[in-house]
Amino acid sequence: MILITEDQSAEIVTPELAFAAMREAFIAAVSPSAAIFPVVLGHGSDPQNRFTVKSAAGAELAGLKVGAYFPTNDDRGLPRHASTILLIDQSTGRISALVEGSAANCYRTAAADEVATDALARSDAEVLTLFGTGHQAAYEARAISRIRNLTRVLVVGRDAGRTSDFVAKLRQSGLPAKAEDAETAVRAADIIVTVTTATAPLFKEEWVQPGTHISSMGSDATGKQELPPALFTQARLFCDLPEQSLRIGEFQHAADAQLTAIGSVLNGNARGRERDRDITIFDSSGISLQDLHMAQAILSHFTESDKNQC
Repeated sequence: MILITEDQSAEIVTPELAFAAMREAFIAAVSPSAAIFPVVLGHGSDPQNRFTVKSAAGAELAGLKVGAYFPTNDDRGLPRHASTILLIDQSTGRISALVEGSAANCYRTAAADEVATDALARSDAEVLTLFGTGHQAAYEARAISRIRNLTRVLVVGRDAGRTSDFVAKLRQSGLPAKAEDAETAVRAADIIVTVTTATAPLFKEEWVQPGTHISSMGSDATGKQELPPALFTQARLFCDLPEQSLRIGEFQHAADAQLTAIGSVLNGNARGRERDRDITIFDSSGISLQDLHMAQAILSHFTESDKNQC
């Protein structure tokens, strides 16, 4: 078994590697050979410490990802999130590689948004509205800035102090960020990205302007909700995996929703945005094939580097 530690995977992963891996994963997810299994939701001895197990198989890859969210790590000075991916040897059933990938998971999540937004947002989109001021939100902002020429990044947060600090961080990285109230930010947006743990809509549907693209990145469990359901009847709806999105993603709040897997848009079998005035929504509840393709990309780079050193 090959072990790739957190430090090693963090050194290997790049936005470009993550983007390519996510595009491959989305296309693989709509292949007839893909099998994506139900998500297992669990918690630690302290119920506030939660974990998920996501597993899948594709034409050449099979395995699982354990994602943990332990808020009690705050007292230890450790990150709340952890991610570990296990790839299964297709000939023996044993673990062929274990990839610790907490940093890589941040790139993976942002790259999923980046791939979908690149496929669905208007080509002239230049104003990003970002709900959320956590660690992942910064990755999302930087990812969108790589595919669109952003003239404004409007940040909506619950806490004024945290929002101010977050805006300063984005500005230091070169992004034209500014704190804004929800209504003003949504009405001005070409692209809206929500990266929160919300359980109720973050804004009103009438604030969303024609032509807007929205990515919901935070809804990945029963009861989570970031978007107003009334918006769904006015928009074209996309996701990573329809059956999972309806069960634990943003579209659990959509009755009789017609969903299109983003992989079908990427492989040319479905249409994405059809008109500039279309409102498009992408729901990312996260699928294991994303993790497996990310782990495989890291593993390939790792083994190739070993060969070059020999």
